[in-house]
Amino acid sequence: MTERFDHLRLDKVTRRFGDKVVLDALELHIAGGEFVALLGPSGCGKSTALNCLAGLLPLSGGSIWLDKKRVDTLPPERRGFGMVFQNYALFPHMSVRRNVGFGLRMRSIGRAETRRRVDEALRLVQLSPYADRLPGQLSGGQQQRVAIARAVVIEPPLVLMDEPLSNLDAALRLEMRTEIRRLHQSLGLTTVYVTHDQEEALSLADRLVVLREGVMQQVGTPEELYREPANAYVAGFMGYRNLLPMTLTSGSDGLVTTNGYGIELRGTARGALRQGPVTVAVRPEDFVVGEPPADETNRIEVGVEVVEYHGRELAVQARLPEGQALLLRTPTRVSRGETVPVWVPRDRVLVFGTVQDSTTDSTTDSTSAEAVAAPVPRAGTPRGDEADREHEVTSS
Repeated sequence: MTERFDHLRLDKVTRRFGDKVVLDALELHIAGGEFVALLGPSGCGKSTALNCLAGLLPLSGGSIWLDKKRVDTLPPERRGFGMVFQNYALFPHMSVRRNVGFGLRMRSIGRAETRRRVDEALRLVQLSPYADRLPGQLSGGQQQRVAIARAVVIEPPLVLMDEPLSNLDAALRLEMRTEIRRLHQSLGLTTVYVTHDQEEALSLADRLVVLREGVMQQVGTPEELYREPANAYVAGFMGYRNLLPMTLTSGSDGLVTTNGYGIELRGTARGALRQGPVTVAVRPEDFVVGEPPADETNRIEVGVEVVEYHGRELAVQARLPEGQALLLRTPTRVSRGETVPVWVPRDRVLVFGTVQDSTTDSTTDSTSAEAVAAPVPRAGTPRGDEADREHEVTSS
């Protein structure tokens, strides 16, 4: 029977490497039975947070509580958490059965009880016929199932997963995503899952935590983050692949007008905005090829450069009048070299402060905007790559 708890609390958890802060006062409450995904790019601090939870890294500040029990002062083996590593970390000379039962033997669980639990864990991950094989005789997906069985067989209060699917091919990733979610639900697990894959996080988690440079940007359900990202950085992770630096010229009642790259777009303000540089976010699938209805004003013309066939739709890279790349997904047939009209509904255009501002104002969640009157020059150069990623410690 999996050990139960009411909530796990990370209280201002901080981790430094020298003078570099890689996890900055992380505050997070996780209810028993929740599946929480830590999401962000390499270097955002997500694996560092997981390693601090596991006890593989000491805290530089803050504390971790399991109900009323402080656990960050305990060594990893006394926390009793299950861990699934990115590289499986299986013993190559041990059979599947002995790998799965290793944690139970270390806990001096009796032979009969060990065999019962191992048999049940192998049944749950559908590996009973492979119990006597060595890891080298299994596929990548089967090896990852062994690692998951080893983590859950000890009936831990918390299971920690550090990008467990990143070494698998696309088909196996989809299969294992379903398997992980099924096990989480059937066993009543509490799971903290680290990933850089937005689709993986959306499909698995009850709540998402988006991190950037060690700072939590937003926490909420997948639907909340998908529909209402707090800032441009979160929007980029939630599928808003078109992040256009533009200039806010006017606005009222939450609707604002922006200009840049030879186009004008109206959209919904996210946060209190002032005239000047802003970031306009649009998902590729929200653009519609063709002429807009009479009541829609967000019409632009784009030159088609690259067309990729994806079955029911096309993935298109196009160019705005002044050369900025634009990504579209459309069922409408277009060809390279064409100039076509496209439009996007106003409620599908989100307007944020600049991407750089998102680091310093990560809690913005309002839809109000300050009205501005006088037009101002177009915003400067397009956003470059986000630099200065901090070092991230990963388990091995």
